[in-house]
Amino acid sequence: MSAAASLPETSLADARKSASAHKQTPLLGWAIAIVAAFAGLYFVFSLYVAGQALWALGALILVALGIAIYATNWSIAARYTYPGLTAIFIFIALPLLFTMQIGFTNYSSNNLLTFDRATAYLLEQTTADEASVHEFAVHEVSTSMLALVLTNPKTKERYSAALVGSSRSLTEPLQASPTPDTFDVGGGLQLRDRIAMRDQLMRIQVALPGGEVLSYAGLREFAKVTPVWKQSPDGSLTRNEDGEVFKPNDKTGYYESASGDKLTPGYTVNVGFANYARMINDENFRAPFISIFIWTLVFALLSVFFVTAIGTSLAVILNWEALKGATIYRTLLFLPYAVPGFISILVFKGLFNQNFGEINTILNAVFGIKPAWFADPLLAKVMLLIVNVWLGFPYIMVLCTGLIKSIPADLYEASAIAGAGPLTNFFKITLPLIIKPLAPLLVGVFAFNFNNFVLIALLTDGRPDFLNTKVPAGTNDILVSYTYRIAFKDSGSDFGLAAAISTVVFFMVAIMALTHLRLMKANQGTK
Repeated sequence: MSAAASLPETSLADARKSASAHKQTPLLGWAIAIVAAFAGLYFVFSLYVAGQALWALGALILVALGIAIYATNWSIAARYTYPGLTAIFIFIALPLLFTMQIGFTNYSSNNLLTFDRATAYLLEQTTADEASVHEFAVHEVSTSMLALVLTNPKTKERYSAALVGSSRSLTEPLQASPTPDTFDVGGGLQLRDRIAMRDQLMRIQVALPGGEVLSYAGLREFAKVTPVWKQSPDGSLTRNEDGEVFKPNDKTGYYESASGDKLTPGYTVNVGFANYARMINDENFRAPFISIFIWTLVFALLSVFFVTAIGTSLAVILNWEALKGATIYRTLLFLPYAVPGFISILVFKGLFNQNFGEINTILNAVFGIKPAWFADPLLAKVMLLIVNVWLGFPYIMVLCTGLIKSIPADLYEASAIAGAGPLTNFFKITLPLIIKPLAPLLVGVFAFNFNNFVLIALLTDGRPDFLNTKVPAGTNDILVSYTYRIAFKDSGSDFGLAAAISTVVFFMVAIMALTHLRLMKANQGTK
């Protein structure tokens, strides 16, 4: 009897199904690969058509690499690492490189445009002749015709031009010739309808009987408009009103006159290390920057020290076997960490209110004082540390509880026989044995507090501010909140300077991360 004949019929059926599925799987895989490849190539083509040639090249490399990995047997391991490495490249490496690149430019709220777009914007500027202003209205004559009615506010003369189109929009620009108003029209279209027609109305020119040509000059008027600027062959702009010449300055990113006047908007240019040099050379910027940098370090170090001291002490106390209800205490002490941080911060913001907060109410009742927590720079720093320690100590407490549980009880028994007290046990046994595995975690806590933006933004917003500074800065800002203010709030949106500071902060945090890794390797006994 053959081996196949001895197999049960169910086994033979399962084998046939498995073989059939094995044949179908490659076909399905190829179908998915082809669809994914076409989708990726379409995305690359869209980027290229949009004028993003470099981005299109990068996307093409990623798509080609993905096709090579998944459509061939080139590298089995790469099939598992490619998605993660691609995500790291797209979501970490690219934003970092983009931020670093912005740090070498003057990119800001006044220098958002490219040179060509800034030039085009300036050349599109026009000025209206006040003597030629005519009020206008758009009347609906029929379902297929509109009437543009112009009225001279001084002579009350009215002219009209027939416009063929919908009552809601004009499908193409038209040149109208005015005639005396003979249309029997009702009320004009509402302002919102004229706003919807704005782009079409801007392309309409109206020639009056006297030969004067009027153009769209606002939501309520047509007038004779003249360009503000005229471009010369050398690329400079001449103001038609007074003939003053403005030349592009590629060092500052502005059109500038001989007297130093600048035209806005400017354009984006490469300024090299100017933003980094400003941190060092500009006294009005350097002074608050150094103060903020020092406070950032002090804030992170003190936060680590206090959360470690309090968290470790509570962990030791809660591990005392004679303590009754330790589980209840541990649960209650963990609650600050369980509650979302932003809620706790806003609650503390109310508690520290100078006039209505419960903390000042108690202090006033007991000591007769009502500290200005938010107005005094030193008290604001103390308040930040209090709130941050409250939010952070449960994390260290839980970590230390687990580490203390791993210490052999024999050591404490031997210490008790030798007559050692609790403090001796703590400093000679507990602390030396937990500090080594705890050190890498403390580096992580330091790095977190070094960039603790949420606490600063929600509690004090960095205030009170420094006085007499070019760039608004708060006495309680840390580097990350200071950078945020420069980029997005009350400092003129200086993205280039903010990107430079962000790059510096990144390398600081990177050094901390490397230190963290080295400490972890040291704890594992590796080099």
